[in-house]
Amino acid sequence: MSELAEFRSEVAAWLAENCPPGARGPGPVSVGSSKVTLPDDLKLWLDRCAERGFTVPTWPKVYGGAGLSTREARVLFEEMGNIRARAPLAGMGLSMIGPTLLEFGTDEQKARHLPKIARGEVQWCQGYSEPNAGSDLAALKTRADDHGDHFVINGQKIWTSGASTADWMFALVRTDFTGPKHEGISFVLLTMDQPGVTVKPIRLISGTSPFCETFFDNAIARKEDLIGPLNKGWTVGKRLLQHERSGIGGLSGGARRGNPAHALANLAKEYTGEADGRIADPALRSTIIRFNMHRAAFQLTAERANEENRSGTPAETTSIFKLVGAAIQQDAADLRRTVMGTRGLGADGHGFSAEELTATEEWLHTKATTIYGGSNEIQANIIAKRVLGLPE
Repeated sequence: MSELAEFRSEVAAWLAENCPPGARGPGPVSVGSSKVTLPDDLKLWLDRCAERGFTVPTWPKVYGGAGLSTREARVLFEEMGNIRARAPLAGMGLSMIGPTLLEFGTDEQKARHLPKIARGEVQWCQGYSEPNAGSDLAALKTRADDHGDHFVINGQKIWTSGASTADWMFALVRTDFTGPKHEGISFVLLTMDQPGVTVKPIRLISGTSPFCETFFDNAIARKEDLIGPLNKGWTVGKRLLQHERSGIGGLSGGARRGNPAHALANLAKEYTGEADGRIADPALRSTIIRFNMHRAAFQLTAERANEENRSGTPAETTSIFKLVGAAIQQDAADLRRTVMGTRGLGADGHGFSAEELTATEEWLHTKATTIYGGSNEIQANIIAKRVLGLPE
């Protein structure tokens, strides 16, 4: 038995013994907020995975990870998918600020923040977009004035996902107004529970309010939470976006769970019937086959990109995966809802299963995937300029 096969057997046995029933199947996932009380099974699942390092399996053990290789992490995610285990932890701490701190943080900053992320003790939100600085992010006006051992922040951010339950924010702020707009920007961390921070949720079509407006009125960010050099935060901020787009585009290991091709086919058989072990409707069967082939080709390409890249998250090519991956997420949610027919249009709990309600929510939520993390137009521009080298 190979080492990887032995690892798979060990992981499968551990998951079977340690994943509680209430952490399997569709349902909520912990984002690590100190302001949200988890159901008992989800809290137990989070604690057990955190103890084993499985919340951030590829991170170094010193920061709460398991120190797994990319291939080992892929096996872990596949085995989680095989028993329909939910992710033990999700959120921007894992997918965005954590990887950025691993790359740009000082030893002190990493030791102070990363273990708390790995244990699910804090939730993070992103302070990037502003009312007049969205696609043109470098036009941001939120200012941070130097007051010795801290910055005083004034301004406004918008579309700050999860701000209402977040403990910390990572933000781009302007610390110098005299130079070119891409310079004079710094990357800082600040606590959300302070008098100078006001959060107002924005209600969405999905019925939830994960997006918020955030206002700063003499808010404080400590100098010890300046990431990277002063006035050079644009470089750090761009790198974080590449980590975000890697997650959306399927480059991160957590995007590969179980066998989604079988899951969609089985769902179609359940809702539309089967004949001779196949989906009964030939047109629907053909549609699902084409979609699964497209998704499989995309996932194999993502795996190859990860294997070829030796320095962590790929750079500008993440925009390719974000552009295509976001569309695949939308198509998957739309196809899943279509397979369910009217059962996939449930807006409340009356008469609908949890899986059907989740399908509706995901269908509505994925409408935003081609906007957040950089819109399709932004990704196309990055691909044209920095990947293909086309003239402006």
